[in-house]
Amino acid sequence: MNRALKSIILALLAVVMTQPALAARDDSLRVTPVVRAVQKTAPAVVNISVTRIVERGVSPFGEMFGGQGFELFFDNLPTQKRRYRSQSTGSGVIINGRRGLVLTNAHVLSGGSDIKVRMINGEEYTAEIVGSDADFDIAVLKIKGAGNLPQVAMGDSSDIYIGETVIAIGNPFGYTHTVTTGVVSALKRTVKSKEGAYTDFIQTDAAINPGNSGGPLLNIMGDLIGINTAIQARAEGIGFAIPINRAKRVVKELLESGKVSPVWLGLSGQDLDQGSASYFGMSRVYGMLVTDVHKDTPAAYAGLKPGDIILKMNGIEVEDKAGYLALLRVQTRSEDVDLEVLHDGKVRNIVVRPQSLESQQVRSQAWSRWGMVVDKDSRGRGMLVSKVRTNSAAARLGLQPGDKIHQIGNHRVDSQKDFLDSFLRYRMNNKVMLKVQRGRNFYYVKLNS
Repeated sequence: MNRALKSIILALLAVVMTQPALAARDDSLRVTPVVRAVQKTAPAVVNISVTRIVERGVSPFGEMFGGQGFELFFDNLPTQKRRYRSQSTGSGVIINGRRGLVLTNAHVLSGGSDIKVRMINGEEYTAEIVGSDADFDIAVLKIKGAGNLPQVAMGDSSDIYIGETVIAIGNPFGYTHTVTTGVVSALKRTVKSKEGAYTDFIQTDAAINPGNSGGPLLNIMGDLIGINTAIQARAEGIGFAIPINRAKRVVKELLESGKVSPVWLGLSGQDLDQGSASYFGMSRVYGMLVTDVHKDTPAAYAGLKPGDIILKMNGIEVEDKAGYLALLRVQTRSEDVDLEVLHDGKVRNIVVRPQSLESQQVRSQAWSRWGMVVDKDSRGRGMLVSKVRTNSAAARLGLQPGDKIHQIGNHRVDSQKDFLDSFLRYRMNNKVMLKVQRGRNFYYVKLNS
């Protein structure tokens, strides 16, 4: 190295050595409220892995006649059944660390035979279902052999601001503990699906994808204000969450009895047509016409009368009697229902507290309206007709003890619960389709009630 270059380097080193030490880097500005909320809550968020056993028919010809279409020719040939293991993942959040209780979506667990819960630190536990309700899409798990776990801070969804920052944590596409942020886009959203109507959703633009279902929606304080549900799989920039206040009411019933009691207001109704809508002075056809009000029920106490028309429930328009029943199915016995009713040509608002419908009451109503009693068939699927009331709808149809009912409307009937759930869905229908087996023959018939 020549003398001049060496002198320059030594001079620069001297300057550097005489400078004051650089100040220690301050990272506190990076710890935003979102970071603090995630640090507070993430240990209580779990990954849920569900294993299902699926049966599939195997053609006796193997792959020789594979493909769609060929099944039509060989539909009556005997087929072998093979069992396959299928696995899916979802998210959940611990709401009681001492008892090991996890809140998640019901659809995450549907059909599962083996449930595993994995913590953020990698620890894995077996879990069992405490209670689940598909209409509310809420389920509670209990982690076996674990206690004193981290738990989320419960929030209040009654004071959510549109536009406030929210945080979603979950396991989308198997990527554990993924954090997304956004704002509350809207409140009290209704989403319709083939199973019915889900109401009172929180809408957010925080990304909620498959695997996020059952995970927490948090406010900026890290409090749980909703349970994420990936119900609109093809929606981009739109996510939905079940408000935590509604989830709390459902959880309370699930912990008490393992189920959510169906409710009713104590009335029956029918659809309107153009003529009846015009008679009542309505510009278009919607709503449900009340035809009967039962004594000593919420509807009777509220002063509802035959001839009233229910126009809205909790601010949501009632399209027809099926829409009325769909909206009622997602109400609990501990929350009021706001009705908008057309009464004597004037619109008025009525607040009604629903009444629980216990299984025995539903069976009694099914006996009164349909005229049959069913029991479980120990030999296989379907429910056996054990009793038919004289001059009832079932008797007029020709049903007999020993017939087997496999389907009511669009719903399979393999248990007493299936039968009672079907009655609740179709109890106001004048006609409902049944799939009935007599001997070895199957028939589709209409029950006129």
